[in-house]
Amino acid sequence: MAVNDSAHVAQPPSAFDPWDPAFLADPYPAYAELRARGRVLYYERTDQWLIPHHADVSALLRDRRLGRTYQHRFSHEDFGRTPPPPEHEPFHTLNDHGMLDLEPPDHTRIRRLVSKAFTPRTVERLKPYVDGLADDLVSALVEAGGGDLLTDVAEPLPVAVIAEMLGIPESDRGPLRPWSADICGMYELNPSEETAAKAVRASVEFSDYLRELIAQRRKEPGEDLISGLIAAHDEGDRLTEQEMISTCVLLLNAGHEATVNATVNGWWALFRNPGQLAALRADHSLVPSAVEELMRYDTPLQLFERWVLDEIEVDGTVIPRGAEIAMLFGSANHDPAVFSDPGTLDLTRRDNPHISFSAGIHYCIGAPLARVELAASMRALLEKAPGLRPAGRPERKPNFVIRGLQGLSVEVG
Repeated sequence: MAVNDSAHVAQPPSAFDPWDPAFLADPYPAYAELRARGRVLYYERTDQWLIPHHADVSALLRDRRLGRTYQHRFSHEDFGRTPPPPEHEPFHTLNDHGMLDLEPPDHTRIRRLVSKAFTPRTVERLKPYVDGLADDLVSALVEAGGGDLLTDVAEPLPVAVIAEMLGIPESDRGPLRPWSADICGMYELNPSEETAAKAVRASVEFSDYLRELIAQRRKEPGEDLISGLIAAHDEGDRLTEQEMISTCVLLLNAGHEATVNATVNGWWALFRNPGQLAALRADHSLVPSAVEELMRYDTPLQLFERWVLDEIEVDGTVIPRGAEIAMLFGSANHDPAVFSDPGTLDLTRRDNPHISFSAGIHYCIGAPLARVELAASMRALLEKAPGLRPAGRPERKPNFVIRGLQGLSVEVG
């Protein structure tokens, strides 16, 4: 099938509308329609090919004919793409030097060097700090009789943990979350110029801050991750300063964005499934499987993009070089071909190959830490706030790609 004649290719149902509040409130019925329509669907509004089935998403995440970038092989012009506006350059410099948006050999080199500093032992050493911080945050929530689970527990925990890992002093941590939120706005579909301007400003400010901090750590190295990144080397390879800055920003953004949203999405799902919440309260040993199921049930990252570097074929549809694939993680995590009764929250689900942390060479390097954080806050809330309940219905953020809530007001007792 010729890709250019998209009129003859399966189109998404009208229910699939990433800008419609009704879709954002619950995209999963629309995903079921997508999967019924086919394995690949062209979406004209974003000029993307949607991939809704788990098997295809899982396979394409590992397919080296696709890439997070194309600039290691092609210029923008050669690839049939318009270069980003010059005024967006600070964002792209920051973003394009992080390993999430690089392909081999640069991705391989940077991930290998970062892995030397970001080890399982590092994560294990942080566990008492994470548990203690979760206890303190939940204790304050209980003492206040409730509050906003988002701002009181879900946000401060992972931000503090990754800042602690990086060695960012407590007095400097205030801007981290706003910087991250502004930068991550560029990952939504068709971001506005206002969104781009905020991302550029945050990229400049965050980069300038980290440049100074890296200079300090060069003079006075510590036990923190930035000092580890400076020291990391392999056969003469070292991270450049820009690679270090981009890595730190990536670790902060990816290291807390998913955790924050998984926490509030997860608790809102539990409140709407009181039988499952009661089972969890009765048996805290369910926490590890609950963390996995909640990440599957309401996926914090709904879509992940790839460029087609070499022509591929999906179910008879040829997708040419230069096209963009949109892999729908939220749909894949609700695919009945893989998950029995996927629309049902089941905290005892054992066979749970969700792809919320991606797969292949870009599998989330921080997944072990995210699991530690999610389990720590869940245990603390179960133990210290056994009567936790919602105080009203929360509002969804008007985002599609990064799925979360504006807040989650709760009462205790």
